[in-house]
Parts: sequence; C-alpha cells; structure tokens
Amino acid sequence: MEHIVVYRDPQFYCAFPSVVRMPNGELICAFRRAPDRRALWGAPGHTHTDPNSYLVLVRSKDGGHTWTSRPELIYAHPMGGSQDPCLVLLADGSIVCSSYAWALIPPEGQQKVGDVLSHPPFAFLGGYLLCSADGGRSWEGPFEPPPVPGDVTKDALGRPCPAFNRGAILQMPDGSLLWAVVRTDSLQPRRSSVHLLRSQDGGETWSYVCPVAQDARVTFNETSLIRTRGGDIVAFMRTADFDGKAAIARSRDGGRSFEPWEDGEVFGHPFQAVTLPDGRVFVVYGYRRAPFGIRAKLLDPECKDFRQAPEIVIREDGGNTDLGYPWAILLPDGKVLVVYYFNIADGTRHIAGTILTFEK
Repeated sequence: MEHIVVYRDPQFYCAFPSVVRMPNGELICAFRRAPDRRALWGAPGHTHTDPNSYLVLVRSKDGGHTWTSRPELIYAHPMGGSQDPCLVLLADGSIVCSSYAWALIPPEGQQKVGDVLSHPPFAFLGGYLLCSADGGRSWEGPFEPPPVPGDVTKDALGRPCPAFNRGAILQMPDGSLLWAVVRTDSLQPRRSSVHLLRSQDGGETWSYVCPVAQDARVTFNETSLIRTRGGDIVAFMRTADFDGKAAIARSRDGGRSFEPWEDGEVFGHPFQAVTLPDGRVFVVYGYRRAPFGIRAKLLDPECKDFRQAPEIVIREDGGNTDLGYPWAILLPDGKVLVVYYFNIADGTRHIAGTILTFEK
C-alpha cells in the first residue's frame, strides 16, 4: 500500500470524494470543499452543512501519485451548499455527477419550510445531477430528478423533494443508468428506504423502477451499486438503527426487482465497490470505531462471501470518526486507487488516497 495526499489546504474542510479514470488515463477526483470555520474563525467544531460548500475537482496524469494543486469548480449551487459529488464515467467518455444541497434558513423562515429534512439552521434542497462531455472542464445542468413515490418530505422551497443519495450509479450494458436513491418514509422518527431509478438519456431524466430495501425497523440510505460478472446487481447499503452494519440487496433480473435485503454483519459505512480484472470485487468502506480509518474486503466475483471474506485494514491512523467515504477505481496496471477524506489527530480534513497492489 502507498498512501498519498490528493488535496489538502488548512483553510478548507474537504470531504466526500469520488474518482474516475478517463479514456486518456487521466484521473479526476471530485469532492466537497468548504471553509474550515474552526481553523479560520474559531468555530466550536466542524459541520457537514455550509452555505459555501462547493463541488470541485483535481486531476492526476501519473496514476494518482501527484495531483493538480488548484481545484477546478464543478458547481456552486445558487441556493446553498452542495455535498457528495458522485462521479460515474459513461461508456461514451462523458461524466455524470450526482449531488444534493442544503439551504441556510434564517430564524424568521424556519416555520415556513414545513416537512423538510433539516440540520438547523439548514433545510434540505434535494438532489440534482450534472453532465460533462469534455472531461470535467465544463458541465451541463443541473438536472433535477423526480421525487421518489411515497416520499413524505418537501424541499426548502416547498416543492416535492427531488431524489438524492450518496453512492455509485451503475451503467448497464444497454447504456441505461441505475441509481439507488433515498425515500424519506417518516420524519418523526426519521426513517428512510432505498429505491431504484433508471435513466435512458445519460442522467437528464429518471423514472421509478422498484424498491431496493425497506423495513419497519431498519433505516437504509447511502448505497452503491455494482454488476457482477454473472449479471447480478448488488446494492451495498449504509444503515441506521442497525448497529452501523452493512445491508446487502441483490437483483437477478437486471434491476426490475430486488430480493429481500440481508444483514451484511460488517460494521462500516458507506460502501463502494470495483471489479478487478479477474472478476473479484473489491469493496471499500469507512471505519468509524477506534482505530479509526479505512477498510475493505475482497469478494468472489458474485459477491456472495461478504460476511466471510477477511477484512483488509487500509488505514487505522485516523484522528476520530470524521473521516471515510472511500471510493475505489481500477488502474491500468491492475492496481487499485482508493480515495477518501481523512484527518490526523483531529487536524485538517483533507482528501487522501491509497494505491494498492494485489497478489496474483
């Protein structure tokens, strides 16, 4: 394992990365960047909502060893701060980026927002998508997905809340995109389930397909999808009210339906996966118990041994729970790059990475 720093600046809180490898070999890493208000102005701590939280990217031309130092702006939401830019490289070389945003609401407006997800003084704006046809140098959108049927919330503007989620979108062999999104089932207590949307036009419009996982006692949210060598679609889901364990759901019919979800029996979140040249699946996840860090599992090609596969420790030197959200890609030499956000001794939150070499 080779540990690297992708981007670090003591003035900024950086988190929630994703990464793609372009056809020309260039790597693009996107992340959320906001002012580090604790370091700059003595704020009592860090938050994951900020009115100046923007989506940015950096590039590498040497397989992830070095990165551009000045981030390029992907998008600054006109109504609030954005989170979790999740990139997917399509077969035609274009990029789709999904995200979501929070609006800063003044005290006088708190009663006006109604049934909305909130982290006071912020209220949720819902999800959106951006598309780039030139390697991330310009972006079209935002494109607003529809609400998930049955969602009980509105956005901060009083409209039905657009669909959203953190996690890897999957492109199918026919070119369509599958996206596992969150549905808020209740606000008091807060409960959510995961459902599947499909796009036939590269992420500009979406239609509802089916539930992925729902339960009266367990909450499901951040979800990544992968297609196995045998054609199954596997959803790796973060949970709440479930001791921080993974949940897994499987579709054997191309995403038209999912079998009942299963207990993954592994503590960690959220999850993302990449297929290795030999068909095995490498799953990465954050580990927010001491020793804090990044962990992974190497699964069989059909992802049927998630519970039994040995756990791989990538990092265990993190400063506290405020880290993780790893994202892995395959490099042309068979190595894997994993990017994530990290802190050492509660210091600057930055984008770090690890290049892993696998024994054959």
